[in-house]
Amino acid sequence: NGNTAPYMLYAYARICGIVRKATDQPDDQKVVWPEANEILITHDSEKQLIRNLIKLPDVLSEVESELYPNRLCDYLFETSQKFNQFYENCSVNNAETPELKASRLSLCTVSAATIRLLMGFIGIDVVERL
Repeated sequence: NGNTAPYMLYAYARICGIVRKATDQPDDQKVVWPEANEILITHDSEKQLIRNLIKLPDVLSEVESELYPNRLCDYLFETSQKFNQFYENCSVNNAETPELKASRLSLCTVSAATIRLLMGFIGIDVVERL
């Protein structure tokens, strides 16, 4: 559970598994990401994840202007942690309503895209299964 590449890769692979299960995709094919839906906030961990995700432009600007590439790694770790907290507290596949499930799938999709982008910036390819 430390600030390591395997931890981030595990978070990404976990998201892929959630999306596959929620959208009935086979395990042996690349994930097809669902369309974005309206976000419904019903739990504090959803709010915390969203607050973290919207920091991305500021973090990238800070890395560029201050030349602190380690800030990318810190943000990547924070994003993985916030996603894992969200996952522990908010069921995606067993959400109470179809709208809530779609909302949570959207949060999964944005989280995965953020992790994939940042891992790419530091030269690490993501994997969809571990």
